[in-house]
Amino acid sequence: MTSILSATPSLSGLDPEARHVLDLGRRADAPPFEAGTPEQARRAYDEGFPDLQGEREPVASVSERTIAGPGGPLTLRFYRGQGAPATDAPGLLYLHGGGWVIGNLDSHDEICRWFANMAACVVVSPAYRLAPEHKFPAAVDDCRAVLSFMRDAAGDLGIDARRIAVAGDSAGGNLATVLSLLARGDRIPLTAQLLFYPNTDAAQTADSYRRFAEGFGLTAATMAWFRDHYVRDAGDIDDWRASPLKAESLADAAPAFVALAGHDILADEGEAYARRLEQDGVPLVLRRWPGQIHGFVSMGRHGPAPRQAVAGAVAAWRGFDPAFGKA
Repeated sequence: MTSILSATPSLSGLDPEARHVLDLGRRADAPPFEAGTPEQARRAYDEGFPDLQGEREPVASVSERTIAGPGGPLTLRFYRGQGAPATDAPGLLYLHGGGWVIGNLDSHDEICRWFANMAACVVVSPAYRLAPEHKFPAAVDDCRAVLSFMRDAAGDLGIDARRIAVAGDSAGGNLATVLSLLARGDRIPLTAQLLFYPNTDAAQTADSYRRFAEGFGLTAATMAWFRDHYVRDAGDIDDWRASPLKAESLADAAPAFVALAGHDILADEGEAYARRLEQDGVPLVLRRWPGQIHGFVSMGRHGPAPRQAVAGAVAAWRGFDPAFGKA
């Protein structure tokens, strides 16, 4: 089953909202992340993301707890959406983006709230370990542990262990794709993988790295900086847990929703991953936003596309599972 839809591009190529965000970035004239340290990049990102996010809509409840992770305590944030049942609610593991180096529980809070309410589900967002302090595969190991926790503690969390999906954007999309593949051996029957402009090939050789190398937000130089902080050495680039596009087979992975931005260095590898999913028989809904830039789903203050993308992901999730939300 494949459904491929495209949003209508603006006449100038870039949507007005995307041009506006890029203009804001140019006026700020901040140094690129690769000009400083990871800690400086985190501070700059934390100062900037509130200007992109819209208002944080209320959900039924928000709470946090700490679980034992493979590398130490892991903090999880739980969002119970309005209308989510007290028991047997759908569960969503949302993995934040940020190049495996930046990002945190607050930077993607808006998206988690949208998912919780639109899907009437429980969203779990983990503060997985970041690079370079914790190199690959630390983030993978953390997220895998959280997914297993959601399955094993489903009753306590009020979720249905048969109704769990994974989602993420950019580097979080990378982690979500990897979890979807690992879940086959872990025997966790995921209902969906919901991916926003996922990173699927750490080699960074796709042509979109040339077409959009500079001037469209995330640059090729910044992406290389992220990647080089994440991997331990060049050998990790070919490890499918870092580059899921290199996995031998994607067959039997969870049904996939893939959202891509047209003016994004990750566009081509996202397209390539979608093609692999289709070729390996994985149900797929591919949505393209030709006039958007990388990270647009985190820009709710500046237009309707972010909410539209999340709504599309929820609709796909429901379509993959006819029993969605039923006990």
